[in-house]
Amino acid sequence: MQVSHPASRRIRLRTWFGSALGRSLLAAESQHLRAVLPNLYGTVAVQLGRIGEFDLMDACIAPTRVLIDPDDGRGSCRVRADLEELPLDAKSADVVILPHSLDFCGDAHQVLREAARVLRPEGHIVVIGFNPMSLWGLRRLFARRPRSAPWCGSFYRLARVKDWLKLLDFELTHGQMLFYRPPVARGSVLDRLFFLDRMGDRWWPMMAAVYLVVAKKRVHGVTPLPLAWKTTRINGAAITEPAARVVMRRSRLRRVK
Repeated sequence: MQVSHPASRRIRLRTWFGSALGRSLLAAESQHLRAVLPNLYGTVAVQLGRIGEFDLMDACIAPTRVLIDPDDGRGSCRVRADLEELPLDAKSADVVILPHSLDFCGDAHQVLREAARVLRPEGHIVVIGFNPMSLWGLRRLFARRPRSAPWCGSFYRLARVKDWLKLLDFELTHGQMLFYRPPVARGSVLDRLFFLDRMGDRWWPMMAAVYLVVAKKRVHGVTPLPLAWKTTRINGAAITEPAARVVMRRSRLRRVK
């Protein structure tokens, strides 16, 4: 079976996000990002890949925002580069956003490794991906070959993405399933099925079309040793303080004498 090139699939995905179904999904994703991004502090935010005309970083509090697009480098703060080889220094970003970047790239694990490399300690990664364990995943199985967008994407399972993040020393801090409406093309039908989004989290939480995951880059530091506490007397009063501090104070007294 011939697999289409990632660039071709990404271009078809952007075209699909202009359809009624794509616009509805993009609006839902943007709404959830506006609730998540203001809580992620930092000075530099990076988005890997462009999926629509919405500015997905508009809710970022970071003053510097960079869009890395493998297909189009035009525009302010937009860089054309491969997602598997980011033109950024190590530990140079505080927030990295991947909107369906793993679903439509050549090597998803390598993209995550690059995101981990450019993130500073305690920085956050935000991953949005299609959920294969849903009606959307079932629709993808029965799509005609060659598949059209978005069914030509990889649709990685949430458990697999979590495992990749864990291997790269990320700690999961937030997870959200969103958009429970079926993949129907007509906008009027989608509007009438809006109530499913309000019921989905309660009745069928893992059947959403998309998952949103936020993870923090762990910092490996030195484990502090427990202090040995010692009681001393100053002007007749008993005072408990760390033994190391007592030794330092006494050594200073000797030097004064």
